Amino acid sequence: MGRVIAVANQKGGVGKTTTCVNLAFALASAKRKVLLIDLDPQGNATMGLGVDSRQQEITTGEVLLKEATMLEARICLTEMGFDLIPGNTALTAAEVRLMDELARERRLRDMLDPVRDHYDYILIDCPPSLSMLTVNGLTAADGVLVPIQCEYYALEGLTSLLDTVEKIRDAVNPSLQLEGLLRTMFDVRNNLSTEVSNQLVEHFGHKVYMTVIPRNVRLAEAPSFGMPVMAYDAESKGALAYQRLAGELTRRESIGERRAG
Repeated sequence: MGRVIAVANQKGGVGKTTTCVNLAFALASAKRKVLLIDLDPQGNATMGLGVDSRQQEITTGEVLLKEATMLEARICLTEMGFDLIPGNTALTAAEVRLMDELARERRLRDMLDPVRDHYDYILIDCPPSLSMLTVNGLTAADGVLVPIQCEYYALEGLTSLLDTVEKIRDAVNPSLQLEGLLRTMFDVRNNLSTEVSNQLVEHFGHKVYMTVIPRNVRLAEAPSFGMPVMAYDAESKGALAYQRLAGELTRRESIGERRAG
């Protein structure tokens, strides 16, 4: 059964969508079967993969409302090597309609069940807020990966997210784990970045990925060309960093399976 990872942070601009797109591509390049679910009404992950979100009639929004199945919404990105459930502004309307539904926080998990066995990894790009969409993502997930920029307010925002994770675990998803903390947009020349990074490691230990995603021009440019950075410039620092992250994630998974066995 595929491992479902929600990529979440209620703070915008921390590299959440960048992480989803590039981690999906890196995992697919390592011969893993990957599904990326765009749960953000902005549809940035969809657009960043060269898919026009405005032209999609079947999206994650329709899936959440049970108007379409995952298989009906799925786009097979052959050149990328993985599948996408696109997102667009229909998700905003879906979120409003979900508020009147029973078990609304479980809708994504229920719709995922028929396809989980088809994939090794399912990545969910959550919106930059603690909304009902994000709650759906966390309820469906086995783990939450938190991209975090090493800046002054980072730890405060992280506390709010972890409180939400704890509430989701207590209420609807007792198996939800903190997958890991990913330091993004890291600038080694910035003393504050180094200080916050050290605090993260001190407080969360091995939950902080060893991989650090640097500030990188190629990472910033790639979405405008509708492709992950590994496809845009495979030798760039950003591309190499996401390759390392994919390796680290799969190694952690293997170690966890051996311990469980």
